[in-house]
Amino acid sequence: MKAMTYRGPYKVRVEEKPDPTIQHPNDAIVRVERAAICGSDLHLYHGMIPDTRIGHTFGHEFIGRVVVVGSSVQTLTPGDRVMVPFNIFCGTCYFCARGLFSNCHNVNANATALGGIYGYSHTAGGYDGGQAELVRVPFADVGPSIIPDWLDDEDALMLTDAFSTGYFGAQLGDIAEGDTVLVLGAGPVGLAAARSAWLMGAGRVIVVDHLEYRLAKAREFAFAETYNFAEHDDVVVLMKKITDYLGVDVAIDAVGAEADGNLVQHITSAKLKLQGGSPIALNWAIDSVRKGGNISVMGAYGPLFSAVKFGDAMNKGLTIRTNQAPVKRQWPRLLEHIQAGRISPKDMITHRIPLDEIAEGYHLFSAKLDGIVKPVIIPPSA
Repeated sequence: MKAMTYRGPYKVRVEEKPDPTIQHPNDAIVRVERAAICGSDLHLYHGMIPDTRIGHTFGHEFIGRVVVVGSSVQTLTPGDRVMVPFNIFCGTCYFCARGLFSNCHNVNANATALGGIYGYSHTAGGYDGGQAELVRVPFADVGPSIIPDWLDDEDALMLTDAFSTGYFGAQLGDIAEGDTVLVLGAGPVGLAAARSAWLMGAGRVIVVDHLEYRLAKAREFAFAETYNFAEHDDVVVLMKKITDYLGVDVAIDAVGAEADGNLVQHITSAKLKLQGGSPIALNWAIDSVRKGGNISVMGAYGPLFSAVKFGDAMNKGLTIRTNQAPVKRQWPRLLEHIQAGRISPKDMITHRIPLDEIAEGYHLFSAKLDGIVKPVIIPPSA
């Protein structure tokens, strides 16, 4: 099969790899019909995530059709059209029983915190991802869901991570009716978080980024008030000024490890990798939220120490909530919203790129060229 493979920082290419096989009776093999490049894939692409090995296939957002199932799989049959959450989880451990699918205890021997993720280095279990023609899906009775006939393929694809993660980020913010919500980052997860904040009762939604085309998307897709931090001396002071000097009620960090905004911090973390990620967005969130406010962290960070203003967070009495999204837990409510016409996740998509041209897709996404917000990958067999 054809598959994207990692060849080192800023280097990916399409190669022929052996077709995946059933390794456990609970496995299924899925022929990928649509995949996507996620903003967090760029952390891998840039060499930010430890133990990303040569030859690894990225891609934790994908949908497709079941080709073959293992002998114990009962809920799927060949030919079923499925959407697959980015979390790999067993469904029966202590954490899965509590809905913490992203913290499954049985799928990642390399970590005590994180469960398994498709295509996200050996720190997340070493599973190959869906930027390929075929992918092995473990625990096939637990993770994948059959796509309803009425649901568009690209809406389903956005539910495998980006929109579900943004929705979860808004949930973690514990938004109360009328709250002012600040979203840092106008990538797909930030857009989804901003749009979801309205569904949860926000009275005002603000999005901050430094790319005008992404801010335009935030106004169009999320109906948000937007600010370009490059045009202001101090984002925190700006946030205080526009909230009667109290601060926002909820701040959502949808940027993570490679945040711009402070040259020294960006170089020491994203370039020299002396920290687990640039703390700029998280520190802006801590400083911009009011005393007693809530912070939700959706941006991905590495495990190393970062220069986060934790003392300020403690002294302000902030509540900080974060996790990798337990994607499947969000699907019932999101499907209701889509069917009712309240949201259309596929509207985030800006580019559709053949798998054979994925290297160009990564370059466009990394360099923020051609107005790219969310790229979808189309395998040749789709």
